[in-house]
Amino acid sequence: MRVILFLNQAFLLLLLLPSTEMKRPGKGRGLKRARSDRFVVPTCSELSESGENFVDCQDQYLTSIPASNTWSKVPKHLLLARNRIKVLHDGAFSGYESLISLDLQQNQISLVKEQAFEDLTQLTTLLLQHNRLTTLSEEALIFIPNLRYLRLHGNPWKCLCPMESLIRTLQVPSNRNFGNHARCAEPISLKNKKLKNINPDLLCEESPGDPHGNMTDPIEPSPIRSKSDATTLCHTYFFPKVQMDCSNRGLTQVPSGIPEDVVQVNLSHNSIRHLKPRDFQGVRSLRVLNLSNNNMEHIDTAGLLHLHELDLSNNKLRFVQYGVLEDLYFLSQLKLGGNPWLCDYNIHYMVYWLRLHPGVKHSGLLCHSPLEHAGERVEKYVHSYNRECPKDRQLSGPDQDQMDPELWGKPLEALGEVEEELEPSPLRVPQKYQIIRLS
Repeated sequence: MRVILFLNQAFLLLLLLPSTEMKRPGKGRGLKRARSDRFVVPTCSELSESGENFVDCQDQYLTSIPASNTWSKVPKHLLLARNRIKVLHDGAFSGYESLISLDLQQNQISLVKEQAFEDLTQLTTLLLQHNRLTTLSEEALIFIPNLRYLRLHGNPWKCLCPMESLIRTLQVPSNRNFGNHARCAEPISLKNKKLKNINPDLLCEESPGDPHGNMTDPIEPSPIRSKSDATTLCHTYFFPKVQMDCSNRGLTQVPSGIPEDVVQVNLSHNSIRHLKPRDFQGVRSLRVLNLSNNNMEHIDTAGLLHLHELDLSNNKLRFVQYGVLEDLYFLSQLKLGGNPWLCDYNIHYMVYWLRLHPGVKHSGLLCHSPLEHAGERVEKYVHSYNRECPKDRQLSGPDQDQMDPELWGKPLEALGEVEEELEPSPLRVPQKYQIIRLS
């Protein structure tokens, strides 16, 4: 009996052994599944805009440049923003000879080899802002003879001797759109100074102090606080259309320096309280503006003449002052939800403006106060206001003359409603009228 019991236990143990083997790390099917997941090909979008093909590989966790034969059509624009690329190796863009724009912003790039951009002879726009570059050789740009726009800000540049050739290139007058907002992070003596304003002759001079170039300078007074610059604070994307993302930046006002060719601006999730008349002066191409989730209490839309879409949702707007919407000739969409709209006489202007512009699709215009109208559509409130005059505005009773239809259309003198006369009635000269017949 004991022998039979022992054999049963041994048989059960043999059945359990395969399952325990699979659960061990590094063995069995679990490892194969992990390996297959690690090398999943990212999902990129191939789109066409204005007859030009572009590939959108943003936010795909890429660590290297995809091969050019991956795409069904030769791309003109390659969007690789917000990935995990760290190094641009020699020949990284082999097969991309037709590229016009290359967006590599917001990666982890710390090294660009000298022949990384080889064969990109058609490239006009290169975006390298917000990476980890400390130095870049001017020789890397030799392969891009048609380059017109180069963005380098948001990198921790070490302004030492290896940067001399690049800084000289940036300061050539014809390269006025090269690295305009890039600043030094080191050494301390040049910290926060623009690369365009540094004397390159001083970079390779040996300093008598620290061999690393960290000279001890007297403390300079802090500069006067000025309005934040949009180009350095926000992320700019050029394709398929020029747009600027300034969301979640802790802004208390609209930043200056918004490019005049930007089409879409996202200023959501900040702390902006007032939209001022000159905030978007000169930004003539702006079509879409997102100001949602701010602390907006007052708005002035002057300068937004060509705007198509405006998002004002989730702010602190109670009403819109008379006349501020008159410049929005081309507006087609207006989002107003999540605001504490006060339903009194001040809200009437908004409703009348929307009636006169039936092509504007709006949403979220609901009364928040007073309590008796909370949750009611503002249009319904204004309609009821006009139909039934509030009690505090009513007179003791209607004038019988006004209620008599037979008296309508008679001159005021006949009704005795002229309060005062300049001359006694016998001395007044009767008005003469001449009828002219028009053929």
